[in-house]
Parts: sequence; structure tokens; C-alpha cells
Amino acid sequence: MSVKILHDNDADLSVLKGLTVGVIGYGSQGRAQSLNMRDSGVNVIVGVRQGPSFNKAKEDGFSPMSVSDVAAKADIIHILLPDETQGGVYETEIKQHVKTGKVLSCSHGFNIVYKQITPPEGVDVIMVAPKAPGTEVRKTYSAGFGVPGLVAINADKTGNALKIAMAMAKAEGLTRAGVLECTFEQETYEDLFGEQAVLCGGTVQLIKYGFETLTEAGYPPEMAYFECLHELKLIVDLIYEGGIQKMNEVISNTAEWGEYVSGPRIIDPSVKTRMKEVLNDIESGKFAKEWMAEAKSGAHKLKKNREDLGSHTIEIVGKQIRSLFEKK
Repeated sequence: MSVKILHDNDADLSVLKGLTVGVIGYGSQGRAQSLNMRDSGVNVIVGVRQGPSFNKAKEDGFSPMSVSDVAAKADIIHILLPDETQGGVYETEIKQHVKTGKVLSCSHGFNIVYKQITPPEGVDVIMVAPKAPGTEVRKTYSAGFGVPGLVAINADKTGNALKIAMAMAKAEGLTRAGVLECTFEQETYEDLFGEQAVLCGGTVQLIKYGFETLTEAGYPPEMAYFECLHELKLIVDLIYEGGIQKMNEVISNTAEWGEYVSGPRIIDPSVKTRMKEVLNDIESGKFAKEWMAEAKSGAHKLKKNREDLGSHTIEIVGKQIRSLFEKK
């Protein structure tokens, strides 16, 4: 294995003793990481605006404050806001409190890599990134284990940046599973590429095209839903558990043969060429520039795409079918 995997023995929680971690944002990741660190004995404070997230933080036993107050009090400012809002919030509520000796932290390098946030000299800049949704980060920690994670150092002014990042990773339960050290650029580029080309963009388009092909040929949409969406989870679970070969051991020989002869006809080498174009847009900053322009203009195209997806037959039929599996 080319990358060393770091575990509990590679991290020291005592590095955080006497320090205050200020988590900015209390969404899925903010909540999970805050609760995990607090349960590990870390002094955590939460900065969030009034609203549902503020109320949830209170229900969870925190005394939430304004973003500005938390940034002023915290030794480690851990920003877990949506990518498109971080730069604006940083400029108006955080920047003035980022003093020499403090640590600026995040779980995704987007705003640092694409210079939406420019940290001042004299501060450590680190990343502690769970490789799972916040709900899974909390659930696996509560069950006594954890999800894998990444740590990265963008600036190490104190000489302790990696120790602090690893301590936070341990407090969140990530070192129980395993942590990889990378760069901010590696995490950002790979994360965006994976989302766009495979996990979200690629998979969703494949599901929709498969569903549309069957329904346009006259097959019942309910059957097409089961075949192209519902069963995907079962296949992915098998791959997650033991790799592609494990999945192939479980499915029929007919299905496996179809994988070899038809898969490359659907996902042919031209797809890889377009994937490289997507990666180039990410690495060059083209995607980030376009996304930030869209977000700042009101995200009208994003909202229109959401509306269009909601009216797609696969979503309408899916809601009906999923209701059949709900416990009465």
C-alpha cells in the first residue's frame, strides 16, 4: 500500500487539553463532529445563527453563540458551513478573530484551494475530513467505531499542526477506522471529481437513462424503478463489503457475463475522456468559478434543476413504491 494508514496510536488527545474547538455551523457534519469531540472530552463550543440548527444545538446540550463570538473565543476555528457561504461568513464574522497562534480548520479544502478564504500569516491551517455523511460519522462513533478520514496541513506555523489535526481526528473517531494524510489540493480535487463523475453526477444520470430506456420501451415504471434504482443499493452494499469480485460471486453467472459484455458498451472509453475533461475543469478552477458565480447570483439554475428532478417520473413512482415499505 502506497499510503500509510494512521490509527489511534498515531494520535494523542492530550494535544487538545486546555484548547477550545469552535465549530462554525451545526448541520449534519457540524452536529456529528461536535458531539463526537465533546464525548471524547474536548472542550467544544458551537457558532451558528438563530434558526433550526441553533435550536438543535441547544437540544444537544450546547450553548450556541454567534459565529463571531465563537471565532473570538476558540483556539481552533473549525468551519463546517456550506462551501458557497464560507467565504462571505469568513470575511464578515471570522476574519477579524483569526489571530497569530490560532488554528483555522475545515473538513473540505474548497475555500482554501480556490482562495475564497485567504488565511493570514501566523496561523496553522488544517483539514480533518470524515469520509462519510454526518449521520454515519455520529452513528459509527456511538457504536464504538468510526468512519475513515483524511487529514491535511496547508500551513504549519506552530510546528504542531499535524498533531492537532490527528488529535481532532481521534476525538471524532476517525482513527478507529483509519486516517490518511494528504494535501488540501488532493482532497479537494478528488472529492469534487468523485461526486461529479461517479457518486452523484455519473450514478444519477446512469439511473435516469436506464429508467427512461425501459419506460420509453413500454415497460411499467414500477418495474423499471426496482431494476434501475432500488436494486442498486443491494449491489453497492456487496461491493462495499468485499469489492467487485465479491459482488460477482453473489450475482448470477448470467448477470456477471452481462457485466463483461454490455458494461463496456454503455460506459465506453469516451466516458473516461469526458471524465478527464471534468477533472481538468476542477483542477483549473473552472468548475469552482462557475459554481461560485451561480451561488452568488441566487442559484436559480440549481433550483430549477431540483424542480425538474422532482417532477421526473422516477421520483414520483419512487415515492409511491417506498411508501409500501414503510412500517404501518
